[in-house]
Amino acid sequence: MGSSPARLVIALSVAAALAIFVVYTALAGNGVAQVTPSTVAGHAGDVTLVGKVVGSPQGNEYARAGLRFRLTDIGSAKTARVPVVYHGSVPDLFKTGRDVVVAGTLRNGVFVAKPGSLITKCPSKYTSKT
Repeated sequence: MGSSPARLVIALSVAAALAIFVVYTALAGNGVAQVTPSTVAGHAGDVTLVGKVVGSPQGNEYARAGLRFRLTDIGSAKTARVPVVYHGSVPDLFKTGRDVVVAGTLRNGVFVAKPGSLITKCPSKYTSKT
């Protein structure tokens, strides 16, 4: 059974549609806005918050009150700080000064993170290799 031109066209069409879908979902981020501490106040609903941990984290990620910490903008002179409450496992690299990403919702001035959504950015991935 040889390959017919019609089958080749169908295969290429399916491959193109899949490629467009992959690019769209990567760029669209599943419809969730990515914000910083200085811009989170203008967003309602679920967002992804990106920032730097400042101050000393307090509490326990498995206690009722959760782990509490503050985020500020990464590499910015802006002083906006957003309090975060988080429940769930904490990455080993989580500490003051680390850049993190967390998903959740701003409620009454406090960012309530979804359980298990805390991701620590690895600094070795973002430093130049000279």
